[in-house]
Amino acid sequence: MAQPELYLGLISGTSADGIDVALASFDPTPRLHAALTQPYAEGLRRRILDLAQGDGHIALDELGALDVEIAQAFAAAANALLAREHVSRSAVTALGAHGQTVRHRPRQEPPYTLQLGDANVIAELTGIATVADFRRRDMAAGGQGAPLAPAFHAAMLPHDGHTRIVLNLGGIANLTLLPGASAAPVLGFDTGPASCLLDAWAQQHLGTAFDKDGAFAARGNVDANLLAHLLDDSYFTAPPPKSTGREVFHLRWLQERLLGFTLAPADVQATLVALSARSIATAAHAYARGAREVLVCGGGVHNPILMRALTDAFAPVPVASTATRGIDPDFVEAMLFAWLARERLAQRAIASLAAVTGARGARVLGGVYFGF
Repeated sequence: MAQPELYLGLISGTSADGIDVALASFDPTPRLHAALTQPYAEGLRRRILDLAQGDGHIALDELGALDVEIAQAFAAAANALLAREHVSRSAVTALGAHGQTVRHRPRQEPPYTLQLGDANVIAELTGIATVADFRRRDMAAGGQGAPLAPAFHAAMLPHDGHTRIVLNLGGIANLTLLPGASAAPVLGFDTGPASCLLDAWAQQHLGTAFDKDGAFAARGNVDANLLAHLLDDSYFTAPPPKSTGREVFHLRWLQERLLGFTLAPADVQATLVALSARSIATAAHAYARGAREVLVCGGGVHNPILMRALTDAFAPVPVASTATRGIDPDFVEAMLFAWLARERLAQRAIASLAAVTGARGARVLGGVYFGF
């Protein structure tokens, strides 16, 4: 039997907690062969977060240095997985690198999005053809440039007559509606925060990068008045297509809305869990009616308090990890970029994406940087 074509996919999401690497193939169906998560060095992670949720002011030399250092970290993560699995670089057809988003401004005029991680450096250090810069062509065509995941969710899960939701819980939550009929359009958009505010509040009050097992939130109680105040942000009621990021939902956003409230930190954390669950479920009820199940991927799947809140918010529709379908929830997005690299080399426009992002039409996404 012929060996499948192998692709690498790499991403560091909104939380910037590390680089996810997936070694995958796609014929006849998506298959994850191996994966790892390689944390950023703490100093590099702090500089990324300071830029992503700061005021946007940064020295040009620092921006250039981050572009290269992030690329070096991406290349090191890819090489580490290949070395661990004893896979030669010549066995990998291409590598898809999303890079690190530090700014996403689809509603600004002119709109722009910025991902750091110089693909030239990645191609040079891995020797593998590298595909990168996936978002800006869609944005140039009038789209949001995000989310990209719905196109892969549609390819990953077969049409079997059942309408389902795929929910990615990263720093930001994005929702995909997969219709049961193949002729119906795929819908997808960012609903708002999933873990980014939870992580930021945990970092401030616990000194940890995230709220392990949701234990901090479990000690608190939801404050209904604060929850209503947080949900009053106009993003939650804006219609799709829409996308957002840490440049909108960050610690300063939360602190401004906490003025006038005197709450225990754990109560704020519990309310932030409710904010994520409520905003996700409200969006699903408005735009994804008829779903028979909700399949969850991303780091938030490991937060039992958030998962319980989502289960309650979606009841009686069942909520489960994509692991129940044999798909590792931690590496769906990394697999996405391996798949996008494959689609780019085949020069296939992502037909289902324009309906999600609002672009004028399907486009071939990504630039190619050849290895050696």
